[in-house]
Amino acid sequence: VIEEDYHPCLVVVLAVSFLSSIFRIPFSFSRQKIPPRIYISISTIMTAETLSQTISQMRDAASDSSESLPTKVLEAWKTLPKDVRESLVSLERTSAQLKSVESMATFATTSSTSDDEKADGSSIEETIVEENEEAGTKTVLKPLERAPHNVFSFDKTLTQEKMQVNKTPAAVVTTKTTVVTRTRGWRNVFTLPISYDVNVIPHGTLLDPLNPQLLDSTGVHPEGYNRRFAVVDAAVHQIYGDRIQTYFTENGIDLTVCILNGGEADKRPAAVDTLLDALCAYKLRRREPFLAIGGGVLLDIAGMGACLYRRGVPFVRVPTTLLAIVDASVGVKNGVDYCCDPTGETYKNRVGSFYAPSSCVLDPAFIATQCQRNICNAFGEIVKLALVRSVDLFELLETHGPALIQAKFAPESNDNLKEIGSRIIDSSIQIMLEELGPNLWEYKLERCVDYGHTFSKLLEMVPGADIMHGEAVNVD
Repeated sequence: VIEEDYHPCLVVVLAVSFLSSIFRIPFSFSRQKIPPRIYISISTIMTAETLSQTISQMRDAASDSSESLPTKVLEAWKTLPKDVRESLVSLERTSAQLKSVESMATFATTSSTSDDEKADGSSIEETIVEENEEAGTKTVLKPLERAPHNVFSFDKTLTQEKMQVNKTPAAVVTTKTTVVTRTRGWRNVFTLPISYDVNVIPHGTLLDPLNPQLLDSTGVHPEGYNRRFAVVDAAVHQIYGDRIQTYFTENGIDLTVCILNGGEADKRPAAVDTLLDALCAYKLRRREPFLAIGGGVLLDIAGMGACLYRRGVPFVRVPTTLLAIVDASVGVKNGVDYCCDPTGETYKNRVGSFYAPSSCVLDPAFIATQCQRNICNAFGEIVKLALVRSVDLFELLETHGPALIQAKFAPESNDNLKEIGSRIIDSSIQIMLEELGPNLWEYKLERCVDYGHTFSKLLEMVPGADIMHGEAVNVD
């Protein structure tokens, strides 16, 4: 069809349009590079519905204006074989039904249509409209191209109505004023990917050098990386320090230990500073987990340190008390008590963070070295869970509690009692996780696991008061 009376640009347009329809390839042309008499043929969306209209317009333009396309150009369509023309029409109709037509349509929009609009004038980007009648705000959010699920530009309108009443001897005048303010800006939305495992290790095997579970909990490291860091409760280190060191030595690991006191009186910001100093001296890497081995106080201090050091590093909780196993180890709260200079008072857990561990490793065998009072202290929290959630757990405690306290959850010859102890621990952990899981950041303050926590913390902070946490919860 290339003859002297046919403009080569039109031939190219028809050929590319045909090929792109077959292979579903969107294409575009710059208007500035196409002569005006040719541009009319590609300035309208070439769908099945508009194809015949376009040909009519080209025919009319050719007859009405010398600057329009000549009749021979219009007849070029007729020179194409019938099956080719039918294929073109069929492909255009199919393309119109697919989402891909949106990208193909952009080349054919007229110069009067803005870049961010479709031919019908609607916005290409989906918008989200938020209306808060109580606050009087309306926010229109538009996702940004590079981060459509996280970053949005917005236009916010705030409508406030103010009433002013003026009383005079003659009348009461009420003035109603509507104030409308507009703001533009951006919103960043990000959901933290929180996931951590609470692992129950077979009784008494955690510190067995042949059991790799403790070492594996510290993550995967490059070959030849043979060092680890652990912060350990002073009381735990006195009893288990040699076994902990032996475990890592026999596995070819050089262990660095930071020892902290784990009493309530030591739960202060100074303890966090001591841990941060040790982490800096060790030069812990950003993605390198460290171990926290001890009771609830030590785990709280370690969580604070992990949250602060390098804006957050992973850490592994290894609870060594019954209370820590069923309570402190399974949530994401960390904190220390804070002494306020202006008031002279100390506030329990007043400074803290929500920061999840990378994992928790539980071995109930540690309970065997606790005194009976500490085990009874943990029962205060377990009884709380039974009262608010589980009749079965309450009956287990009522029937077998005294025997478990006496045996320290490690009966040597009574397998049935040992199994019941495991059931109590498992049930307590599961109830706690079920209650905390959907509300980790405590957006809802009505939490049944806070039963017994109305004034118990005040009892604990009374100077000179010899009362433990679970005991205070029981009183509460």
